[in-house]
Amino acid sequence: LHNARAAARFAGITAKAELTDWRGTVRQKDALVSELRQAKYVDLLPAYNGISYREGPARLTDGGVEVNGTYIPAGKIIIVTGARPAAPAIPGIETVPYLTSSTALNLEEMPQSLLVIGGGYIGAELAQIFARAGVKVTLVCRSRLLPEAEPEIGAALAGYFEDEGVTVVSGIGYRAMRKTENGVSLTVAYGGQETTIGANQVLITTGRTPNIEGLGLTERGIAVSPKGGIVVDDRMRTTEAGIYAAGDVTGRDQFVYMAAYGAKLAARNALNGDSLRYDNSAMPAIVFTDPQVASVGLT
Repeated sequence: LHNARAAARFAGITAKAELTDWRGTVRQKDALVSELRQAKYVDLLPAYNGISYREGPARLTDGGVEVNGTYIPAGKIIIVTGARPAAPAIPGIETVPYLTSSTALNLEEMPQSLLVIGGGYIGAELAQIFARAGVKVTLVCRSRLLPEAEPEIGAALAGYFEDEGVTVVSGIGYRAMRKTENGVSLTVAYGGQETTIGANQVLITTGRTPNIEGLGLTERGIAVSPKGGIVVDDRMRTTEAGIYAAGDVTGRDQFVYMAAYGAKLAARNALNGDSLRYDNSAMPAIVFTDPQVASVGLT
C-alpha cells in the first residue's frame, strides 16, 4: 500500500493500491501463522526421541511438576512460560475494551481512528501498520518514541511518522480513560494542562508482564523481581536448585532470539553442569518499522 502511494509521486508512474478486504487479510495472516507453528513446533516434537508432550496447566511440586493432576518427576526443570501484554494503571481503563498486541491484528473491522498508548517497538510497529492501512493514528507515550534507543533515533523515526500522518505526542501523563459514544477518550496532562484525545479504538502497548500465576513459585522458594519476572543468575538458574528459567518470563531482554538463546543455555546447563554463562553484551535489537531501527550492544 505504502510503496504504491510512494511510487505515484514520480512523473510517468501511475500506481494505486487499496485495502478492500481486511477480513481476508486477517484470515491469510492466521493461516500463515498456523502453518508456521505447525511446521516449526508441533510437527518437530515427534521427531525427537525421548520427548513427551503434555498440554495443560502445570504447577511445581516437590521433585517434579503436576500437569492436569498427573505428577511428573523431574530432577531438572526449565520454566519458559513467556509473558503477556500488560496494561498501565490508568483510572477507568478497566471499563474500556482495549486492544493489545495479541488482539489488534484480529480485528474484524478496521477502525477509522486508533489511539496507541506506548512508544516502544511494539507500539511503533503497529502504529505504522494501521496508519498505512488508512487508519488515523495517534501515538502517545510518557517519555519519547523508542525510549530505549538513542534519542536521535527516536526523534528521526517520529519525523517519518509525522510525514505519514501519524500524530506522535510524547512527554505526557495519563489521567483517565473512559468509553464514549464513538469509542474511547484518554485524558492526559501535556504542556502544563489537561487535554482529551479521542479515537474509535485504543491499543495498549506499554509492556509485557511475565506469566507466573499458578506455577507454585512461592511454595518452592523461587524469587521474583519487583516487575514480576523470575530471578535468574547468569547460568539461567533460579533461586531453587535444579530449576531454571528463560525467555520473557524472566522479564529481561524480551526478544524472541534472546529467549531462544537463554532457553538453549538453560537446557545445556541443566544437563552439563552449569558451565555456560548468559552474555547479552552484543545483543541485537530490531524495530520493524519503515525505516527499520537496528542496534547491537548494550547502548
